[in-house]
Amino acid sequence: MFSGLLQAAKNSPFSSPLQQAQCVPREQKSVNMAAVPSEQYSCEFGDSKYYALCGFGGILSCGITHTGIVPLDLVKCRIQVNPDKYQSLGKAFRITIAEEGIRGLGKGWAPTLIGYSMQGLCKFGFYEVFKIFYGNLIGEEYSYTWRTSLYLAASASAEFFADIALAPMEAVKVRIQTNPGWANTLREGVPKLLKDEGIRGFYKGLPPLWLRQIPYTMMKFSCFERTVEFLYHHIVPKPRDECSKGEQLVVTFIAGYIAGVFCAIVSHPADTVVSKLNNDVGSSPIQAAKDLGMKGLWKGLGPRILMIGTLTAAQWFIYDSVKVVFRLPRPPPPQMPESLKQKLAAQQQ
Repeated sequence: MFSGLLQAAKNSPFSSPLQQAQCVPREQKSVNMAAVPSEQYSCEFGDSKYYALCGFGGILSCGITHTGIVPLDLVKCRIQVNPDKYQSLGKAFRITIAEEGIRGLGKGWAPTLIGYSMQGLCKFGFYEVFKIFYGNLIGEEYSYTWRTSLYLAASASAEFFADIALAPMEAVKVRIQTNPGWANTLREGVPKLLKDEGIRGFYKGLPPLWLRQIPYTMMKFSCFERTVEFLYHHIVPKPRDECSKGEQLVVTFIAGYIAGVFCAIVSHPADTVVSKLNNDVGSSPIQAAKDLGMKGLWKGLGPRILMIGTLTAAQWFIYDSVKVVFRLPRPPPPQMPESLKQKLAAQQQ
């Protein structure tokens, strides 16, 4: 399946010779932009090297950022599964340090690093693949007119596979963080979970993980793409091609943080269910939601907004920085195709 998608994307009109020279996909092509010599880039837009480096950027962006906020993630999960004991962010930190020391805040770093690196590989790599593939299916004009729907469809498809890669390590991580004494390391946790619950134990949290991550990722990519477009069109005082790489990365960070706030709100109830489900052996997603109640589903939202806002901004910054460092094509914000302009003009006459 994946090889077929890659071949379809590579052979699509998005990667025609003219567009490879300009290094922009058709739905993002600016008719006013002069052709950019391909020698400025290390690869062509949509070729196998491009997708591989995008996947590498995803590994770095998700693996580094999620591992860096393990202490905050740990106390957030504990607030969600035991709100009576860990009543607030500050109290959760104090209790954890008092009971387990400073080192206790780092519990779960190994499954976090591995799991979210794999998730980042699939999330960002497949997003690029699906965006081109779906854009090819609907054509240039619809790719522009329905670009938000294109971002939503591509990101949802990518996250479906990304969560399959993440689920086993997420299951181990949550148990290590929220069930003191169960296991202290990944090496202890994996065989113990396999012995206690079998293979199913690694994937029983997959449905609520999809419920949490797919809406999150759809918001993350679509909101980011449209926010970047808005900033360059209405806030940034000059066109993107006149901005320095540093200025462009600042815009990337701001757009990423805005997207992250919305992501946190959309995905928080499902995130709480995932934490509760992985902490309670034998429970189901529906039962976990009932046990938590409406108020309990929103416990820990403040820390999650802080965590996800910062996380998402940092991820987009790292991902875009990888593209800059490896000289990958970075298409400008989309502009209306000339053919669509002509059609609209004809309708007004």
